[in-house]
Amino acid sequence: MSSIGIIGVGQVGAAAAYALVLGSIADELLLVDVKADLRDAQVRDLSDVAYISNSKTRVRAAAHHEVGQCDIVVITTGSNLSPGETSFLHMYQNVAIIRSVMKYIVPLRSDTIVLVVANPVDLITSLARELSGLPDSQVIGSGTFLDSVRLRGLLADQAGVSPKSIDLYVVGTHGSSQVAAWSTATIGGIPINISLSGNAIDRAKLENECKSRSETIIKAKGATPLGIGSIVSGICFSIMSDKRDVRPISHFQPEFGCCFSLPVVLGRKGVARTIEMPLNEEERVKLTESAWALKETIDRVQENPGT
Repeated sequence: MSSIGIIGVGQVGAAAAYALVLGSIADELLLVDVKADLRDAQVRDLSDVAYISNSKTRVRAAAHHEVGQCDIVVITTGSNLSPGETSFLHMYQNVAIIRSVMKYIVPLRSDTIVLVVANPVDLITSLARELSGLPDSQVIGSGTFLDSVRLRGLLADQAGVSPKSIDLYVVGTHGSSQVAAWSTATIGGIPINISLSGNAIDRAKLENECKSRSETIIKAKGATPLGIGSIVSGICFSIMSDKRDVRPISHFQPEFGCCFSLPVVLGRKGVARTIEMPLNEEERVKLTESAWALKETIDRVQENPGT
């Protein structure tokens, strides 16, 4: 029996669970949250969804140690940024949460895939990898997948083509320093410098809109649950069905000693293999700078875990 566990069933966790139930991605969906009343309410609500949609997925409440035996463990748990709270203190709060979560779910089943959605996603994924006891290929983060889909959509609207015809990745460290890999982008397999010749596209404007969209959504409703929920469902489907889809997700980069996003082939064992991107010099410099900045932050967190 296939199973997926979700730790943290607030807005993002609930949206991910909803998408997973509608997609019948697994036979069983286990929900975990420190707020038992919220967890149980989500179980009842999602069970109704399963009945209505004729989903094969059974939804039930679970304890932390149970989800460690699932095929996939999705970690969405984390605190929201409180008024007056600095991003630095918020980061440390979420670091403490992920350490607590990993303590309760380890030891994990040897073939379990851990999917981190909590922010800051690359830092949390890097810490989860170290604490999991699993091979590097089995601990991943949602990374820049949603940003890549979003940027393709924005470009598609400008170019007058279907987003499915566009191959364009956002890579690196998720957030303000993420990099749009325009140098490798294609439309219908043709480099955009050729396919969009004569069609003025303001790349910087599209990048800024891609980065700021999450901020505007979060400001209005507190999170971006629907978009990321769909991404979680897509990643889980690729893994459970061994689809070998190419996805830009956060995974361990040995050269830098931390996790950030580059395209990988995604299958039942997690990262089946990585794909080398021929980035131009400017893109590579930006990616490298953001990666080393992330590694410095991780080192600081590890040296001062109680800060």
